Amino acid sequence: MSQVMIEARNIVKRYGDLEVLRGVDLDISQGEIVSIVGPSGAGKTTLLHIIGTLDAPQQGQVCYDGKNVLTLKDKELARFRNRNIGFVFQFHQLLPEFTMLENVAIPALLGGAGRKDAMERARRLLERMHLADRLDHKPSQLSGGECQRVAVARALINSPKVILADEPSGSLDSQNKQELHRLFFDLRDELGQTFIIVTHDEGLAAQADRTLHMRDGMIVDQTTRTDR
Repeated sequence: MSQVMIEARNIVKRYGDLEVLRGVDLDISQGEIVSIVGPSGAGKTTLLHIIGTLDAPQQGQVCYDGKNVLTLKDKELARFRNRNIGFVFQFHQLLPEFTMLENVAIPALLGGAGRKDAMERARRLLERMHLADRLDHKPSQLSGGECQRVAVARALINSPKVILADEPSGSLDSQNKQELHRLFFDLRDELGQTFIIVTHDEGLAAQADRTLHMRDGMIVDQTTRTDR
């Protein structure tokens, strides 16, 4: 396995009197696909949001390549997030008024890329997702599976260190689920992409290199695949 890229140490998160995360430690290596499973309320999504710098813990560190990113100021943190982290959510969260090409290009434009460059990168990614004939379509004109592939392309546009996915196949039918799961592993094999995936889908979790089991705000067990 490659070197450790992300380190979370002693992550504690409370909402009022409710302790959602109770001292979580986590290491993620470059090129690793890690699934996080557990019952609702276990703290999975909260942990994912903290790793993705969308939320801050009351205690602990999140380090990327040895740097604690939680010490960055808001603008620096937003810049870091834009450049280094891609997000895929259960419901694709594409902007309905924009075309597929524009939706994918938005993070690149926000990161300072020129429009021509951003659009060309978006076009190449959509072609990779087998959506070359959907560039000018809007989300309402695509199937759920197609929209989720667009969301993956959007997450990849800035060549991030890691893709964080929260129930990415939760709203898809069986065939589209399988296609999306296969896409994740193809991207890892082709691009060396790293994925952290929160899921209730046992099939997806079982395919991951490593599965972390959460309960009551803690990682209580982990399973590592030995046939890769």
